[in-house]
Amino acid sequence: MRSLKIIVPVLFILLGFSSCNKFSKIQKSKDYEYRLVKADEFYAKKKYRFAQQLYEELFPVYKGSQKFEDLYYKYAYCFYHLGLYMDAENLFKGYLEVFPSSTRAEEVDYMRAYCFYKQSPKIELEQVNTIKAMGMMQTFINTHPGSPRVKDATEIIDKSRVKLETKDNRTAQLYYNLGQFRASAIAFAGLLNSYPESIKGDEYKLMVVKSYYRFAKLSIAEKKMERFEKVVEEYQDFIDRYPDSKLLKDAETYSISSQNQIKEIKNEQTPSSAKR
Repeated sequence: MRSLKIIVPVLFILLGFSSCNKFSKIQKSKDYEYRLVKADEFYAKKKYRFAQQLYEELFPVYKGSQKFEDLYYKYAYCFYHLGLYMDAENLFKGYLEVFPSSTRAEEVDYMRAYCFYKQSPKIELEQVNTIKAMGMMQTFINTHPGSPRVKDATEIIDKSRVKLETKDNRTAQLYYNLGQFRASAIAFAGLLNSYPESIKGDEYKLMVVKSYYRFAKLSIAEKKMERFEKVVEEYQDFIDRYPDSKLLKDAETYSISSQNQIKEIKNEQTPSSAKR
């Protein structure tokens, strides 16, 4: 068993050296057609690192020839398959500039946008590439309305929108959890404006009401009345927007409490002689 443990890694090392030597011989060959054939073979076998290196070396050789388009196309895809999406996007862009009338132009245009989607980071991070992907996918749809890829492009836009909404929701909720209730109310109101068709719209609106209520409760005496009035105002907007919401009763609780607070404040402000 011990000998096997030693032999197996050694075999892998020897095979690696053998592959490197074969590849080195291909690179050194003066037969450019042979090197291109081998690059295509590597590409077909999904050995994209080898294929990419050979295509790159052959770029100046075949530039301007009939074979250059196919070489450029596969070269760009090598970077995509290797997960180098920024480089792939630049190459897809370059391909479209060099071959705008290509039969592959629609596919490459889609792939360029898709590269931005593949660079979309975790929700916690800045979503510049997510937003860029949405914009480029929308441009693709507008440019190629009859493309079979329109369905995929639309799905990516929808997924990206959900991702952005989730991020904004987490930010708003964080404000609330940290006790920054005014910021929380504004953030949840922003969610409603940014995603008016969201299935969570009534949840966001309830959080607006709830946040303004908590904000009013913690306010100084001089500010309490106007801020409780804001809660009632937001509740009325809740009714107008979501008259059938299951959360209506919850929102009403904050409105009733706010109205009672307003009455108490008014009573405290009324002179004792007037009360009699």
